[in-house]
Amino acid sequence: MARARARLQAALRAHLAARGFDEVETPCLVPAPGMEPHIRAFETTLVPEGGVAPRTLYLHSSPEYAMKRLLAEGFERIFQLARVFRNGEISATHNPEFTMLEMYRSGTDHRGIMADLEAALEAAARALHPAGEPRSIRRGEALDWSAPFPRLTVAEAFAGAGIDLVAAGGDAGRLRAAAAARGLDAGPPGEPFDDVFFRIFLQAVEPGLGRGRPVFLTDWPASMAALARLRADDPRWAERFELYASGLELANGFAELNDAAEQRRRLVEERELRRRLGRPAYPLDEPFLEAVGRMPDAGGVALGLDRLLLLLRGAGAIDEVLLFPAAGFAD
Repeated sequence: MARARARLQAALRAHLAARGFDEVETPCLVPAPGMEPHIRAFETTLVPEGGVAPRTLYLHSSPEYAMKRLLAEGFERIFQLARVFRNGEISATHNPEFTMLEMYRSGTDHRGIMADLEAALEAAARALHPAGEPRSIRRGEALDWSAPFPRLTVAEAFAGAGIDLVAAGGDAGRLRAAAAARGLDAGPPGEPFDDVFFRIFLQAVEPGLGRGRPVFLTDWPASMAALARLRADDPRWAERFELYASGLELANGFAELNDAAEQRRRLVEERELRRRLGRPAYPLDEPFLEAVGRMPDAGGVALGLDRLLLLLRGAGAIDEVLLFPAAGFAD
């Protein structure tokens, strides 16, 4: 498995370099981690020599902020195989320390970076297949990694589960009623729209995604835009996508938001949500926010390399593709 990981990384580096992408390195230790409400960062204290006051720092949960600063400084095509850290995430598909392929291309949008990603993943699958074919098998299920991958909107995916997401109109009550009518667990009354959405998604949508072929799930509700632009022709939806294969999320990407004021508003809103949830409210990354307004139009994506290796090698759980999984820390 260690040799397969090396072949996978070498194949991705060779493929991206041949297409003009520069590999970059950014710090793991940062003054402001990501603000996603459900991610907890590892926190530490820098104690400088010479009597300088100690300072709180964090292991980054993504190299996103730093890489976007590079876009603002003129880098056009960049990628990184980054070690990233998320406190508490241990399961069959999660490890608190993992490897992320993060890549950006200026002068494009989410559609352009989807095309970049699917081509890279086809090359990776060929590199790990004994006969050089873009195929893998896991738990008896074959996966065809030939590009291009199918595209499916979030609304279309919900419709496949019998839920009219458009008719819900962002209203949690209507979405709960639709879920209950389908016999799904819609959760307790009073939950916000996003929570109801993900209850339905995890039960009735995600398990069926990417069966036989990876699929891009596009056009997410505007409330879940994160760092993505909203569609100019229909701002109910964000120019965001996720990639799924065999029911497993592999990647999350955007047409990158480059409106500094809107980005600040969203981060402040997420910080307040973290406070309401009783989670640490991290500081805003001011150098990143300053750079957002200078960023060109760009597409970007983050992909979990360990999950990709799990699928390509037919492993049952993520600890099978790691030499030192978190489950072994006690040993």
